[in-house]
Amino acid sequence: MRSAGILLPITSLPSKFGIGDFGSEALKFAKFLHDSGQKIWQVLPLTTIDSGCGNSPYSPTSAFAGNYLLVSPEILVDEGFLTNEELEKISAKYNFDKNPEKIDYESVREFKTEILNAAYKHCIKNNRLDSEFEDFKKNTEWLESFALFSVIKQVQGGAAWYEWPDELKHKDKNAIKRFKAEYSNEISRQEFYQYVFFSQVMKLKSKLEELNIKIVGDMPLYVTRDCADVWENPNLFDFDDDLNPVTVAGVPPDYFSETGQLWGNPTYKWDVMEAQNFKWWIARLKNLLTMFDIIRIDHFRGLVAYWAVPYGEATAKVGEWIDVPYEKFFAELKKNFPEMPFWAENLGIITPDVEEIRKNYKLPGMLVLHFAFGNPADNPYAPHNHTRDSVVYTGTHDNNTSRGWFENDATENEIKNFSSYIGRDVMDGYIFTSEVTRLAVSSVSDTAIIPMQDYLRLGAESRINIPSTPSGNWSWRMKPDAISDGLADRILAACKLYGRA
Repeated sequence: MRSAGILLPITSLPSKFGIGDFGSEALKFAKFLHDSGQKIWQVLPLTTIDSGCGNSPYSPTSAFAGNYLLVSPEILVDEGFLTNEELEKISAKYNFDKNPEKIDYESVREFKTEILNAAYKHCIKNNRLDSEFEDFKKNTEWLESFALFSVIKQVQGGAAWYEWPDELKHKDKNAIKRFKAEYSNEISRQEFYQYVFFSQVMKLKSKLEELNIKIVGDMPLYVTRDCADVWENPNLFDFDDDLNPVTVAGVPPDYFSETGQLWGNPTYKWDVMEAQNFKWWIARLKNLLTMFDIIRIDHFRGLVAYWAVPYGEATAKVGEWIDVPYEKFFAELKKNFPEMPFWAENLGIITPDVEEIRKNYKLPGMLVLHFAFGNPADNPYAPHNHTRDSVVYTGTHDNNTSRGWFENDATENEIKNFSSYIGRDVMDGYIFTSEVTRLAVSSVSDTAIIPMQDYLRLGAESRINIPSTPSGNWSWRMKPDAISDGLADRILAACKLYGRA
């Protein structure tokens, strides 16, 4: 089936509370998707983020825990976890109307923490921590370890786990027991944050199912070194006896970069994971599928072979490709997930073995139109070379908006080739955005995903992320009045015309 969808991070939704959340604006956008004939809402990772990593959702501090900044205060009130008076009293301290198109993460983090703490106290006072909360704790294997990790990190002044005192760094049983006893209330509060998060995200997913809309979410291949999972399971990562990395992740030099890309994430010990039947990965994917219907696997090629750089190297020039036991890994995935609800991020230089495993398991790959017009004839991203087993995008969260790309990034040759490709001169970013969107929706690719900024024809100021820049990203928000019935009708008409509605 041909289908269409829109890429819009949950954080980018409008909200009275400084950041998009799972509340009324998410439901409003879901209705807009339905009215415009869309079958997919693609979002970014929903796992925990950290200010030390620039609030990037691709540098999770847990592979499992949810980002509590996305919790809706309105739903907390509606469900009796908080009174409206309590919400208004706390909200009055913050001025989120000052810049409604940007997220101030510091203020939002303070606000959501205060709101959730008030909700937790309210529940304790009114005996609202019911059997559902207890069931959530009992059936969520990663929860206790994550909550413990979070509280130790707070007590240690935000220090990374590998800088903690040895008895906590190495999880000495007696030290951990004493800590749990002393900070039991704080640990319970962290568990409550996760209970509320997963309750809200699953209710949103249920509403989307009623509208016949699938939610697609991203899974970063790697986690950060200062991550709950790394602390809990250091044997799964390439560490020495003192828990220092031996190798870290990246990609080698190519025509984009003379020194490659040094990401610095710890690499996996695939032999250990194989001996455990890849249970950590299976658990991770099962957890993500409580939030999503389909998972886009970021850096998919790293599941076939990965570039390992010796820890301490200044660039990714020195390293080696190390094979993953991918045949056994994907066989285990197929066994646990027969429908294989995954998309493969296969952008860049991809070797034949990566494409072979993708095609064998019928995993759609990605095509990005911004990459198509340097030399379209033999370019796999150009529409005449598209294949059905793919997802076509105008751009992704790592690209400029289409208007921003035309106005700031595109070369004269790319603009000339694009004009020749569609048979008329394209003179400005507004026209380019309309035309490149039409090319995506008309493509033979089974699925077309358009970033919301392109439907709104927004410029570079609305870009989500500039790769390799440490700050200022992930903060764009859509204006409250941006979507309309007229826009939904125009999108629906295009999707009907090209068989996607």
